[in-house]
Amino acid sequence: MVSRIGRRGKTEVLVMQAVVIGKPGSGVDAWTRVERARPEPGPGQVLVRMRAASLNYRDLMIARGLYGGPVKEQLVVLSDGAGEIAAVGEGVTTLRVGERVTSAYYPTWRDGPYRAEHESSSLGIGHRDGVLAQHVVLPASGVVKMPASLSFEQAATLPCAAVTAWQALFEGAARLLPGERVLVQGTGGVSLFAAQLALASGAHVIATSSSEAKLDRLAALGVRDRVHTGARPEWHEEVLRITGGEGVDHVLDVGGAATLSRSLQAVRVGGHVAVLGLLGGMGQAIDPLPILFRSVTVEGMHVGSVSMHERLARAVDRLAIQPVVDEVLDLDDAPRALAKLAAGTHFGKIVIRVP
Repeated sequence: MVSRIGRRGKTEVLVMQAVVIGKPGSGVDAWTRVERARPEPGPGQVLVRMRAASLNYRDLMIARGLYGGPVKEQLVVLSDGAGEIAAVGEGVTTLRVGERVTSAYYPTWRDGPYRAEHESSSLGIGHRDGVLAQHVVLPASGVVKMPASLSFEQAATLPCAAVTAWQALFEGAARLLPGERVLVQGTGGVSLFAAQLALASGAHVIATSSSEAKLDRLAALGVRDRVHTGARPEWHEEVLRITGGEGVDHVLDVGGAATLSRSLQAVRVGGHVAVLGLLGGMGQAIDPLPILFRSVTVEGMHVGSVSMHERLARAVDRLAIQPVVDEVLDLDDAPRALAKLAAGTHFGKIVIRVP
């Protein structure tokens, strides 16, 4: 669906479809579909023909004007996508046309510790266009070959949620071991990927949710112990009961201010709490006493490096992980996808197919 729109001198100009933030700060009404000139790769870059992209909660926050400051005019949205290499720029030898790849959340964070300068390379925010377009130019070092076992729609869910879960379980201060206990919160992308990865690695997973229907779906994924937070608002007490008073080895906290104090009570002495999200808000004071007196490691994590993404992709194939996709929508329905994310009715990832 790329068409000629004329000639600029002797150069033929092609257009493509993209979804951009047309009305910054307007929330679910922020996105609009536009035509743009198709980009071409420069030295060290690749042109990716995008086939699918997935949403993260941060995309809703960006649309609402609540995340990361101002965005450039007509910013192409979303950070997570999958497609195939359509062209390679000068000097690119590691990738070839036709290879199936996913975008990396931080294209410049190749390996090593996270540094402040990597933040500006994140896609779909600030001044850097995202991936919800038919063609996207990315640095060759900032794409990752797709797991062979996944479709484009499934692979598009990996760059943020799956890599975040992977780092929290296997690359952080405390590495998950078979038989250890893991607590995940809710049924968003990070929590579901964490549950799947932990179960496949021989861990005992406990999950929380305020929805009985979603708890039933967690059971279908193999999560044996589930806590209804509506019925048990002091849900950490139920976690302690399930674990015989000991607590879990790892907590993946996605709620921020709304959940962190209970997470610190649900983890065992010497355990690990990975802080991964702010779904429940910010700004609340947290009592440091449990951290100090119970020797708890609290670790903030923000997605992961390209190398982590590569290791995750290999693990997805090896462990036969099938990402949980709530719904696949067409590009024309992109605003509906954002509204569904805002409503919170989804179970797993919302994906948009790129024609």
